[in-house]
Amino acid sequence: MFKPIPVAIGLRYLRAKRRNGFISFISLASILGIGLGVTVLITTLSVMSGFQREIRDRLLEMTAHATVSAAGQPMQHWPDAVKLAMEDPRVAGAAPYVDSEALLTGTADQGQGALVRGIVPEQERQVSVLAEKMDAGSIDALQPGAFNILLGSELAIWLGVRVGDTVNVATTTTDSTPMGSIPRAKRFKVAGIFTVGYNDVDKGMAFVNMQDMQRLKRMGQGVTGVRLMLHDLNQAQQVARDLAGRLYQLGQNVYRISDWTSENANLYQSLKMEKTVMGVLLSLIIAMGAFNLVSSQVMLVTDKQADIAILRTLGLTPRGVMQVFMVQGTLIGVIGTVAGVLGGLVLTTNLERILELIEHLFKVTLLPSDVYYITGLPYDLDPHEIVLIALIALGMSFLATLYPAWRAARTDPAEALRYE
Repeated sequence: MFKPIPVAIGLRYLRAKRRNGFISFISLASILGIGLGVTVLITTLSVMSGFQREIRDRLLEMTAHATVSAAGQPMQHWPDAVKLAMEDPRVAGAAPYVDSEALLTGTADQGQGALVRGIVPEQERQVSVLAEKMDAGSIDALQPGAFNILLGSELAIWLGVRVGDTVNVATTTTDSTPMGSIPRAKRFKVAGIFTVGYNDVDKGMAFVNMQDMQRLKRMGQGVTGVRLMLHDLNQAQQVARDLAGRLYQLGQNVYRISDWTSENANLYQSLKMEKTVMGVLLSLIIAMGAFNLVSSQVMLVTDKQADIAILRTLGLTPRGVMQVFMVQGTLIGVIGTVAGVLGGLVLTTNLERILELIEHLFKVTLLPSDVYYITGLPYDLDPHEIVLIALIALGMSFLATLYPAWRAARTDPAEALRYE
């Protein structure tokens, strides 16, 4: 025989028809259980990764990859920071900004708090897609001294204003007067409305010209900081740290750095934890298939007592007997895992069509666009995750064969053949 004897017998047991049909049914259930678990796990994690990517991309469309700002005071030498940043080949764009928390009041009776950001339109195009997200108006309307403002679509609805209306912007900076401290306020004309597709931005942000915000806050030529857009967002923290270090070497002030992961740490940690917990819970489906494999192997060992005894009398060692059933059980796990991986790939890539069919048949909306701000079902098939899931399934299948194989190796030939 060209194959090792345990492998040959294990393959024969896998292909041969069994006298007990119930054992065959349990083995098939084990394959289906492992395959179903792998399929569900791949599909679920891929869809969750797709939603995470969608949220991250939409957030980073308006949020810089990295930010360098002066510690506790306006950044006065921001042109040097922009120049040094653009000299770094890892940086795709750099733009100064001035941020201020403010209370906006429109034609409606109620006001709404928002982050008002002063920008330079020409440089803002390098670090965000604001110019591409305009529903009405244009980013070029933010000219110095015009006191125009761009509002998110949800914020505009809340304030009850449209393009051409005016809104009152009251900042947190105050002036001392005989009547007490009064917030600095200015009326701005609505020059445009944008929709990013992320509620925190559409309802919580507004944009004005940087010089107008500097005049309102009386900051002189200082800015809050410089925002950076990188070619590789995973290098954000290192690039910001390098830029702050180069500015410090020029004799300027100490700077504070932040990147997109730290600014949105709670969101990304919660998404990551949710995905991890979901992966652990769905792995229990694979574990159920492995338990079925234990049951089928134990019954197979009982059914093959006479065969085991004959093999022992022909010289097969207990170790060889153990290898026979380990091979047979592991092959069941391999078949289930391969079927599950293929099923996961097919289901994930066609899941959007399946959801559309369900919506059409039952007249329901599973993913409302006004809630999720998406028109399709995002997914992200990560090869590393697929390999990890396959290894977990194979590992569980292998462990499930150990006890039945050990039990088969302890079979006493004389006792097994007594009643044959």
